[in-house]
Amino acid sequence: MSGPMALEPGGTEQDTLALRLADDTTMALRLPDRGTHRAEVDGLAAELADRIGPSVHPYEVAALLESEGLTAAVVKERYGHRDIFTLASALYERVPRAFPEPAPTADPWRPDHVRCLLRGVLFALPGLAYLLAAPLWHASEHATALILAGLVSWAWGQGLGHRAHLRRATGRREAGRTLLFGAPVGAALATACAAVPAQGGPVTLVAAAQSLYLAAAGVLLVLGAEWWLLAALSPLIAGSAVLPWWEPGQLLRAGLPLLALLATLAVTAHALRGAVTAPAATGAPPPPAHRSLPYGLFGLAAGILVLLEGRRHPYAVIALTVSMGPAEWLLYRYRGLSVGALRAAATPLGFLWRSAGVLALCLLAYLLLLLPAALLTDSDPVALLPLAAALWTALLLQAFGTAWPPAAICLTAAAWAALAPQDQLALPYGAAALCLTLCVLRTLGRPAPHV
Repeated sequence: MSGPMALEPGGTEQDTLALRLADDTTMALRLPDRGTHRAEVDGLAAELADRIGPSVHPYEVAALLESEGLTAAVVKERYGHRDIFTLASALYERVPRAFPEPAPTADPWRPDHVRCLLRGVLFALPGLAYLLAAPLWHASEHATALILAGLVSWAWGQGLGHRAHLRRATGRREAGRTLLFGAPVGAALATACAAVPAQGGPVTLVAAAQSLYLAAAGVLLVLGAEWWLLAALSPLIAGSAVLPWWEPGQLLRAGLPLLALLATLAVTAHALRGAVTAPAATGAPPPPAHRSLPYGLFGLAAGILVLLEGRRHPYAVIALTVSMGPAEWLLYRYRGLSVGALRAAATPLGFLWRSAGVLALCLLAYLLLLLPAALLTDSDPVALLPLAAALWTALLLQAFGTAWPPAAICLTAAAWAALAPQDQLALPYGAAALCLTLCVLRTLGRPAPHV
């Protein structure tokens, strides 16, 4: 057997156990070139600066480096770091924090200017039928029947329109079927209500024609066929245009409104046929009918409020009706401006102030548009403008799915206005506008509804 190993200095063990002092040559082989690696890291930081700047932690930079395909070997050999996390920390320290604003995007709520203007005109054009047919009968003696039928049609149309829009989210065929069954029921109900004060007389036929038109026009507006409706009303436009210079006679005075009604019914049938033959959608069941109830109640309340104002100033009703087109345009602008306010605000309180400014801007624009119309028609702006403000804010709440508060406020205002003297209608109108404005600030002054 071999003997003990000699461990004294100077022996053969000197070659294997003694620590050797490294000279410059061996250090150059073992240590990385820090200057070269620093330049590589600086270059990588400059290359990725726009994506490293928004990072809030080095781990985000590490994830970025992994997505760029950097391997552990590359990190060690090229950049001189033991792993990707130390390299990420070095890059994070080199690049200052920068949080650029996102690129501007298209306004998702940009309104269709022509369509909004057209809808305002279409709301008022049916009045030409009464202008043409006025000499054929004593309308004032039968106003109760026509007004009652109009209120029922308005309320039913509002509720049916809301339900059809809900069904349209499922599919065009489902919306078409809702309108196909709902519109005739509304027309029949309005005609039946008018037959009571008319005692079944000839005015019932006029009420039936009015109800059929309102039901058909509502269908076309929901389906987006405004231009078809305008074409169907062209006989009324042509007949009314010549009245200042030519008397068309009884036959044309009665025939032109009837022709416009038949044309409206024909284009409505065509639109409905296209809707109900669309492919059926598979998915959610129909929403419960009671969801559309507050929209119908609001339609009834709005009709009463406008009717009460129209008893004093009939031309104010025309101005208010035509203004529904610009009102719809401003509803879209409110939504677009609110999205911009949401992007610019940094705190909930800041958004509340910006939202209040957007509301004030849109509401003021609407009222300034109505003011000249009120003065030109010799209407009372003190009553008309609060009424317009109440209707617009109620429609704004409904556009965001808040239906019961505007319905309850407008119904209360309608009951108050019906009992108040005609020269004091500004008080219930103003109270409704104030309550609805506060409701808008409380409901829509939060970021959540606009996300």
